[in-house]
Amino acid sequence: MMRSERRGRRPAAAVAGAVLCAVLAAGCGIRTTSVPVDAGPAPSRVPCAMPAPDTSAEPRKSVSAEIYLVCNSQLVTVDRTVRVQEAKSDRITVAVALLDELRREPPASERQAGFSTDVPSALRVGGPRAGDPKGALRLSEQPEDLTPEALAQIVCTYTESEPLVHDGTVMLGGPGAYAPRGYLCTAETKASPKAVPTLGAVRLP
Repeated sequence: MMRSERRGRRPAAAVAGAVLCAVLAAGCGIRTTSVPVDAGPAPSRVPCAMPAPDTSAEPRKSVSAEIYLVCNSQLVTVDRTVRVQEAKSDRITVAVALLDELRREPPASERQAGFSTDVPSALRVGGPRAGDPKGALRLSEQPEDLTPEALAQIVCTYTESEPLVHDGTVMLGGPGAYAPRGYLCTAETKASPKAVPTLGAVRLP
C-alpha cells in the first residue's frame, strides 16, 4: 500500500515541478513562440542627410554655401562654410572657393552618411579668355573630359551661386581652344547625373 502511494506521488511531483518552471519563466519575462517575428527592414545606414552645421562661431568673413556631392548615385546638397575676403569676393573668388570644397574629400561624418565626390583633386578654375562670353569660367580640364558626376557636381553647385549664373546657365570651358558652353542643372541631372553627360549644353555665340 505504501509503495503504490509513493508511485502516485512521483508523477504529481513532476507535474508540479513543470508548472513551477513555467511560472518562473513567465515571471522573468521569458516567452516562447513558434511563430517567426518580422521586425521589419533594418534601418538604413545611408540616409544621405546631414544636420545643419553650427555657424555661430564662424569668422565674419565666412559665408554659408551649398555644394552638391554624390550619394546613392544622386546629387545631394550639403552645407559648407566658405571663407572669402570681403574685398575680393568677386565671382572668380567664389568659383575657386566652391571648387575647393568639391575637390576635397568629404569629412568622416559625410562619408559615413554615404557622400562622396568625383571632382578631381587637381582641378582648377579661372576666369574667361579674350573673346569668351561674359561670365564664362575656364577649368584646367575640358568639361567633357570629366566624369558625368563630376561635371554635374560643378554645374549644379555653381548654379546655386547667383554671380556664376548667366541666363540660367553656367558657362564652362577648358584649357583648349574650344569655346565655353552653357550647362544647365535640371531635376533630371540631380536624380541621375550619369544619364545626362552633357547636362543640356548649348553652344553660345
